[in-house]
Amino acid sequence: MTRGDQTYIVQGGHAVGARPSDVISTILGSCVAVCLWDAAARVGGMNHILLPDDASGRLGALSFGASDMERLINALLKRGAERRRFQAKMFGGAAIVTGLSDIGCQNADFARGFLKVERIPLVSESVGGRRARQVRFWPASGRAQVRFVGRAEVAEPTRPPAPAANDVELFG
Repeated sequence: MTRGDQTYIVQGGHAVGARPSDVISTILGSCVAVCLWDAAARVGGMNHILLPDDASGRLGALSFGASDMERLINALLKRGAERRRFQAKMFGGAAIVTGLSDIGCQNADFARGFLKVERIPLVSESVGGRRARQVRFWPASGRAQVRFVGRAEVAEPTRPPAPAANDVELFG
């Protein structure tokens, strides 16, 4: 969603910009956003990674790390950036729900590994913890702001009550 010079990205999305007034933002829980920019070309962008991969092959069109990263990189190259000059910042990866696998940690580990393999320096990060983050990124300069959202309480997973023996539950 774009409003003036501000663009909000959702899960699986990305945006790039080059004007000093461009701002890209998102809100992250266990998802991870990677901000890439080329300071010499004064162009940058941000993505919003939902999951690192789909080893099961059952999740269809959801957002996966490698394709999210490649889409962002390709969009920056089309705007005149050079891969050898990329720098990165990373945000998100919180453990929002206790008792479930730590997808936030997996997302952050994926992004760090991808950047290392691609030889893109990770110059700063704000990842982990138990709170969501709002991120704002100015792609022309590489400046970023992060703000924690909500209280520090952690959601506990809920389970429906077990049905009594021989009960039948109807649904439509």
